[in-house]
Amino acid sequence: MRNLLVLLSTVVLAVAGEQGVRAQATKATAAASPLTIGQTFTLASKVLGETRRINVYLPPAYADSATIRLPVLYMPDGGIEEDFLHIAGLVQVLTGNGAMRPFILVGIENTQRRRDLTGPTTRAEDRKIAPKVGGSAAYRQFIREELMPQVRQRYRTTAETAIVGESLAGLFVVETLLLEPQLFNTYLAFDPSLWWNNGQLAKEAATRLKAPGRPAVSAYLATSSQGDTTATRQLVQAAGPRAGHWHYEAMPQETHATIYHPAALRAFRAVFW
Repeated sequence: MRNLLVLLSTVVLAVAGEQGVRAQATKATAAASPLTIGQTFTLASKVLGETRRINVYLPPAYADSATIRLPVLYMPDGGIEEDFLHIAGLVQVLTGNGAMRPFILVGIENTQRRRDLTGPTTRAEDRKIAPKVGGSAAYRQFIREELMPQVRQRYRTTAETAIVGESLAGLFVVETLLLEPQLFNTYLAFDPSLWWNNGQLAKEAATRLKAPGRPAVSAYLATSSQGDTTATRQLVQAAGPRAGHWHYEAMPQETHATIYHPAALRAFRAVFW
């Protein structure tokens, strides 16, 4: 009988212990809350005929003052599952340690990336990469006429703007730099896909950069071991002193898959001081 009582007591204690562990686990789960790193909103675009999600990181300086106005850094490929998180992290760290000025980061989440980030092409191989390509003019119009006014309305901004992108987004950055340089003050492009349309952008660069009345801008371009080093270097060399402050950096230790983060780190330090 005594052995039976001991066995029953052991079972009761084990059950009670298990229930206590479950209760603690349930309590811990219930106490979890979302991790917030910024803000997000949607914008119904008449230009693109679709709704776009916009992600925004605001540096601490913005919250610390009710009157401060900050410049804006725009980035294609700006979805949470794209490049927004690691670029927001760079802005946070570099602003925190004084290596760059505070910027509002505005990430544009993709819907049809290859459509939006490419310009027209006469090359059949280019047109095979997506059902629709060559939509960069409309995408630029969306940024200029719909997104930028919305950002100015929602946030305290200065007139200073910049754009950063890699690969096809880098191609879009370079295309905007050549076709509509007044849209941004600073252009950052890493491994830009200058092979698009048989390298036509790079071929036209010298003529476009010498056009009268072009504003002087800042530009930082970088290439990996897999990037078009020759075309990118030629593009920077074609700029000349009248084009503004331009910088090119070869990063042969990086690949196309790894260049974005280290190139952005160097570019932000060099340009946004």
